[in-house]
Amino acid sequence: MTRHPYLSPEPPRVLAHRGLVTPADAAQGVVENSFAAVAAAHAAGIDYVESDCHLTADGAVILFHDDDLSRVTGDPRKIADVRLPELEELMADRGGLVTLPQALGAFPDVRFNLDVKAEAAAEPVGRLVAPHAERVLVTSFSDDRRRVALAAARSAGAALRPATSPGSSTVARLVAALAVGLRGTARRLLADVDALQIPERQGPVRVLTPRLVRAAHAAGVEVHVWTVNEPADMERLLDLGVDGVVTDRADAALAVVNGR
Repeated sequence: MTRHPYLSPEPPRVLAHRGLVTPADAAQGVVENSFAAVAAAHAAGIDYVESDCHLTADGAVILFHDDDLSRVTGDPRKIADVRLPELEELMADRGGLVTLPQALGAFPDVRFNLDVKAEAAAEPVGRLVAPHAERVLVTSFSDDRRRVALAAARSAGAALRPATSPGSSTVARLVAALAVGLRGTARRLLADVDALQIPERQGPVRVLTPRLVRAAHAAGVEVHVWTVNEPADMERLLDLGVDGVVTDRADAALAVVNGR
């Protein structure tokens, strides 16, 4: 399997989870997924930013994790019910709202790992990333949303499809197939994806295993683990053969990777 341009050069990779918010930034009111958080990751030398996509009431794709504003701003409304200008005002003293076109345009050297959180956002995300497909990975907990976004990118004229990571149902089937030795099923589930982006555990179930890493690598697929914030865990996972860590402490993770 040919390596997607998104996954070059060679791993390991540090993916800044929702950008980078240092304690000093947080003290100034900066929040995750803000323009300032993306800028901080870029300034720290991080090549990859993991973020999330929602659609506003007036059809703008923004970088935001939750489907409502309550945790970040104290406003209980849904993102889908609020127009872009009001969201920009709410985020003005929190690091600044960033739309997907703004992120792609303002940070041309950053590779974006985009989790499509809302069904309505899938098709617009695909259209918007089409000209940037070489530096975008599209994922979602929902394989249907992920596939809609990838199809939209192709329809919008993407020279190649964005990189992609499978949804949670596909990952669950892969873990089950490997547990019972169904290697052919595992190979089929790994076809047409570029990375497995997974937690180390899901409740009582261990998702990341040496067997999974071996199977992924045999298929030419990278393994990225989220969300890893302790340097000792980063070292342990990299020793296991993991290709990337998604982390809130991207600056610390970069120091770990550079020290190996």
